[in-house]
Amino acid sequence: MHVARDRVVNAPIHLLFVATRKDSAGYPRVLVVAEPGAQCTVVEDFVGATDGAYLTNAVSELYVAENARVAHVKLQRETPTAFHIANTSVRVARGGHYATWTVALGARISRHNLSIVQAGEATEFSIDGLALISGRQLADMHSSIDHAYAHGHSRQLHKTVVGGGAHAVFNGKILVRQGAQQTDSGQQSRNLLISDKAHVDTKPQLEIFADDVKCAHGATVGQIEADELFYLKSRGLSDTAARNLLTYAFAAQVIERIPVKSLVDQLEKTVLEQTQTREPA
Repeated sequence: MHVARDRVVNAPIHLLFVATRKDSAGYPRVLVVAEPGAQCTVVEDFVGATDGAYLTNAVSELYVAENARVAHVKLQRETPTAFHIANTSVRVARGGHYATWTVALGARISRHNLSIVQAGEATEFSIDGLALISGRQLADMHSSIDHAYAHGHSRQLHKTVVGGGAHAVFNGKILVRQGAQQTDSGQQSRNLLISDKAHVDTKPQLEIFADDVKCAHGATVGQIEADELFYLKSRGLSDTAARNLLTYAFAAQVIERIPVKSLVDQLEKTVLEQTQTREPA
C-alpha cells in the first residue's frame, strides 16, 4: 500500500487473511509506505476456517514519512489448533505519528515481534496490546522501541487476561540513545489471572543513555481485587456477575481505543463472550 503525499484516506483499509487448509503454512507480507503528510488506518485480520493445525508466518513493514500519521490494527483470531508467528517492523520519520493495537485471541501458540525505530525528531508512538487466552494457549509479545532522536514521545499499554492453564509472555524494551534528549516514554504491563493454573511472565525494560528524559515503566500480575468484588456484590450483583463485569472492563480498556467503530463493536462482543462464566447451579 502506497499513500501519496498529503493524501488522507478516511476509510480503514481492511486486509483479511483466511487460512483454509490444515497441515499447511502461509507467509503473508504487508508493506505500507505513507509519504509526508499522509494519513491512513490499516487493519490486518487473521482468521482460520479449518479444524486442523496450520502455520501463519506474517511479516509487516511500515514506513511513516515526515508528519505522516498511520493507525495500525493487528487482530489475531486464528483457530485453537493454529500456530501464528508475526514480525512487524516500523520506521517513523520526523514529526510522524504511529499508533498500533495488537489483539491476540486465537491460536494454540502465537508470537508477535514488534520493532519501532525513531528516524527523526518529534515523533509519537502509541502501542496498545491485549491477549485474551485460556485452555493451553500461549501468547508471546516481544516489543522494541528505539528512541534515536530528541523530543520523542511514546506510550505503551499491554494487557493480558489469562484463564485455564494458559501462558502469556510480555517482553518490552525501550531504548533511549545518547543524544535523544527530551524523550518522554512510558510502558505498562497489566496482567489478570482468572484461574489458579494461569501463568504470566512479564519483563518491561528501559535502557537510557541520555540524561534529560522522562521515562517510566511498571508491571502488575494479579487476580481480581477483593475490594472491587465487594463493591459490586454490595450493590446486588452475584459473585459470578461481578467477576465477569470486572474482567470485561479490564480487557475493554484496550479495545475502546481502536479508531474503527465497527471493529470496536465486534471485539467488545467477542471479549464479553470470552470473559463470561456461568452462574453455579
